[in-house]
Amino acid sequence: MKAPPTILIVEDEAKIASLLRDYLEKTGGYRTHWVARGDEALDAFRDVSPDLVLLDLMLPGLGGLEVCKAIRLESQVPVIMVTALVEEIDRLLGLELGADDYICKPFSPREVVARVKAVLRRANPLPQSAQFSGLQIDEDSHQASINGKQLKLSPVEFALLSRLAAQPGRVFSRDQLMSSIYSDYRIVSDRTVDTHVKNLRRKLEESGAGNDLIESVYGVGYRLAN
Repeated sequence: MKAPPTILIVEDEAKIASLLRDYLEKTGGYRTHWVARGDEALDAFRDVSPDLVLLDLMLPGLGGLEVCKAIRLESQVPVIMVTALVEEIDRLLGLELGADDYICKPFSPREVVARVKAVLRRANPLPQSAQFSGLQIDEDSHQASINGKQLKLSPVEFALLSRLAAQPGRVFSRDQLMSSIYSDYRIVSDRTVDTHVKNLRRKLEESGAGNDLIESVYGVGYRLAN
């Protein structure tokens, strides 16, 4: 099974770094590595080989803009800047140096997870048509079929199936699935996700795929059988 993406967090405020790590690991399913100083960031970047960098702008030792510039000299790994400086010149300068996105403090941790997910998706796009065990998902047309038979799915059901099918065999928690299917960060209960899974299973069974394509993992969440 493919390992989850690793996020390098470069942030000198321990409480903020801890909050980011908690949400990225528990809600996003990512691995994280944290350093508190800018002059430690490049060595950590080389040691960890992260899939994305969350980079504070104001750092001891070396500023975030200089860190971003140094990273860009050797890699195109996505960089999201996190800062309290909201002036447009700072934002433009950060993006011109190669940052992929910009988040201002104070921020919603769920928004950060969503931004990380979106930037990683742009950096590593899924094939336009993904196929697995007779299941075919076309992201462009927003259609899914099983063994050639089209599934009549709601937008939420399609997003749920796409998320599971992107990594067959990986277990997704309910929080991770909620973040995938509700882009407006609404608060929904575990029962809501369970209901969507139940409806999706029913439609898969009606199409002839059986109801065991989506497996429950007790106390954790759901996965697409592989």
